[in-house]
Amino acid sequence: MIQDDKKRKVFEDFAGAGGRADIFTKALELDSYFREHKYPQDYGRALGVSMLGPASRSTDIAEADGRRHEAIMLGSNSYLNLTTHPAVTAASKAACDKYGYGTGAVSLYAGASDLHKELERRIAEFHGAEDAILFPCGYSSNVGIISALCGPGDVVLNDAANHASVFDGCRLSGAEIKVYLHNNMKHLEKLLRSLPEDRKGRLIITDGVFSMAGDLAPLDEIVKLAGRYGARLMVDDAHGLGIVGPTGRGTAEKFGVTGKVDLCAGVLSKSPGGLGGYCAGTAAVVRYLRFYARTYFFSTSLPAPVVAGLIEVFKLFKEDKAGRAGLWLNIEALLGGLKALGFDTGRTQSAIIPVIIGDELKLVAFCNDLRDNGIYTNIVTYPAVRRKDCRLRLCVMNSLTAEDISRVLAVFAELGRKHKLIA
Repeated sequence: MIQDDKKRKVFEDFAGAGGRADIFTKALELDSYFREHKYPQDYGRALGVSMLGPASRSTDIAEADGRRHEAIMLGSNSYLNLTTHPAVTAASKAACDKYGYGTGAVSLYAGASDLHKELERRIAEFHGAEDAILFPCGYSSNVGIISALCGPGDVVLNDAANHASVFDGCRLSGAEIKVYLHNNMKHLEKLLRSLPEDRKGRLIITDGVFSMAGDLAPLDEIVKLAGRYGARLMVDDAHGLGIVGPTGRGTAEKFGVTGKVDLCAGVLSKSPGGLGGYCAGTAAVVRYLRFYARTYFFSTSLPAPVVAGLIEVFKLFKEDKAGRAGLWLNIEALLGGLKALGFDTGRTQSAIIPVIIGDELKLVAFCNDLRDNGIYTNIVTYPAVRRKDCRLRLCVMNSLTAEDISRVLAVFAELGRKHKLIA
């Protein structure tokens, strides 16, 4: 975090004193910093917004200071607008009447209904896998999968840009962690080649679509390296599900390697618009996870209304009727317009469009001005990305209209020039 005065602070400064102070001291110091300096106050304003309606193309929001106004939504992961799809909401309402709003038990006890079993079957079928397991949270799915399957003596090879939940799962597992440069296959192969022959427990993990940049992992190349060096492959396709690939079956389909990924992990809170996570794979591996993934075994199962809605979502996915084609038209229109204006949008190939700013003071001011002009975007800086790569993250929805996109581009042009981000 860069500050607008001579006393510069970064988030690491508030991470703790190594046991030399009370554990609440860092919280009090951060609180004081936010109260006394303009930059963190502006930053807090950017993060202090409340949504007053559903995740849709336009919604009412409440600012941190209490002001309320409408904004075009470019901050929701509900890319296909399925949170408000009539079939999805109708199924969810009916399930609430029949099953109640919660399950009251973990899945291995009394928490797995017939709806949970049906959703697992549909997810497995969608990925061409034998079985699938549901987790109550996307973050906990990665933590549970990795820590169950890997342990001391095993080696996990991570793309440097993998999601935080992947790294946390690796740390919890106790396995050795090796990190290869983002999408750098030469570096990945170098690490694989350096492993001793007797280190047989090898797992390569990569996001399918990288959440802060929107670019894709070259899964065709990674599959070849995994086979050549005797490693298993796990793909977290959180932002590819229902969007990427000829029929929306994700990054593996895009690169022609469906069925060659050992562990197909995903979340149900992005394009599906619900909640939870999953892993699809062989029946034997899924059964193992049911007993050894602690975030599954020790967590109450997903509420039946959410599961019922997700069943309808996967019906739409199966028939490719979730609105993927319209989403890609909007992606192309917005991305093309931003590039034409001169904004740096990285190498995105998905519904995530980064607008790289590179200066945190300008980033925060730009983000707040956008919102004041009726456009909501996500602000991304350290620790999600390096400070010099700080950015806005625009999430495109298929429900955006041509008028919405024209409005967004006009405001970006005006404010981009105001903040000297474009010529």
